[in-house]
Amino acid sequence: MVYKVELKAPALDEFANLRTQVKWKNPDDEVLKASIENSLFWVTVYDTDKLIGTGRLIGDGAMYFYIQDVIVAPSYQSKGIGHLVMTHIENYLSSTCSNGATIALLSAHGKESFYTQYGYVKRDGDVLGFGMCKFI
Repeated sequence: MVYKVELKAPALDEFANLRTQVKWKNPDDEVLKASIENSLFWVTVYDTDKLIGTGRLIGDGAMYFYIQDVIVAPSYQSKGIGHLVMTHIENYLSSTCSNGATIALLSAHGKESFYTQYGYVKRDGDVLGFGMCKFI
C-alpha cells in the first residue's frame, strides 16, 4: 500500500480524532490549535484523504528537540506507518541539529523498543538520572 506523506500539520479536527482513536485525551480546541501551530516540524500520513499517522518536533530549534505525538491509527499499526513518520523526523533532525543538540521523547509504555532502533536509549538513572515529567 502506498500512503501519502505530507510535511505539514494536520487539520485540528483530524489531529483530535487521531488522538482519540489511541485513547489520548484532547485539550480544548484553542489549546490544541496553539500546540499544532507552535510545532517546529510535522509529518502527516494519509490513506487517500484520511489521516492515519502523525509525528512532530517541538523545542527551541537549536539545542533542544522533543519528539511528540507519534501516533498511528489502531487499524494501521504494524504496517510501517510509524517507521515512515520516524524516518522523516530523523531526516529533519539530521539536517537541522548541530553537535551537542539534545533530542528527547517520552515513549508510550511498551513502545520503547520501537525507538531504540533509531538510537534512543532508556535513561537508567546511572549516568544521566531518570527522565521526569509533570502533567497538569
